[in-house]
Amino acid sequence: MPENTNDETYAWYAVYTKPRWEKKVAERLLEKGIEHYCPLNKVSRQWSDRKKVVFEPIFRGYVFVKPKVENKWELRKIPGILNFVFWLGRPAQIKEEEIITIKKFLNEFSNVEVEKKNLVANASVRITQGILMNYEGIVIEVFGNRAVVKIDSLDIQLSAHFDKKNLELIKH
Repeated sequence: MPENTNDETYAWYAVYTKPRWEKKVAERLLEKGIEHYCPLNKVSRQWSDRKKVVFEPIFRGYVFVKPKVENKWELRKIPGILNFVFWLGRPAQIKEEEIITIKKFLNEFSNVEVEKKNLVANASVRITQGILMNYEGIVIEVFGNRAVVKIDSLDIQLSAHFDKKNLELIKH
């Protein structure tokens, strides 16, 4: 069934969990018959007396859920779920294709790591979305999920605010 962004009936959402509760939340969602996805990574761990393969959540503190719209707000009553991840004042919807991509990626690779963008002042970045896509600039300031980027073009300096998710570090 193709996803319709105006129809929240079958939309995926991300929920915040208590620290280290991702797998417990997934178990509770399974018990309640709520479609969910907690991406796990197969990792080899070495203890002093043995080596063991364990499954750890890829996205610490998050589980993806696909509830029926009428039960969406009931999710917050499940122990371990703190709240939805919000975007622009509403629970953020996640495209079905993105969930499928994560599943395919994890089927193909093991020991996957999620890397946060550590943007700092003077870092070189490339803009990955919007009208200035593919332009490069220098980070001037970082605050929260936003960054001020200086773009030198046509002998003038443009400075704009960008969501960090729309910037990628350039490695020199």
